[in-house]
Amino acid sequence: MHAVGEVALDVLQRLPDDCTWEDVRYHLYVAKSVMAGLEDIEAGRTISQEEMKKRVGQWLTSPGPSAPLPS
Repeated sequence: MHAVGEVALDVLQRLPDDCTWEDVRYHLYVAKSVMAGLEDIEAGRTISQEEMKKRVGQWLTSPGPSAPLPS
């Protein structure tokens, strides 16, 4: 796994000179998310596609939380 500083520097070097602060922030966020996903894969924190389909199906048919909303 690459060090955070190496990844951040690589991201910044690949951005065009006319990028905005929002562009910088977005691309660093994406790089951070990808690194977190790769770490999850290496640590075995994944589920199968079949399990994900099952979970999504349950979410789509769920009426939502049973607790009343705060007033």
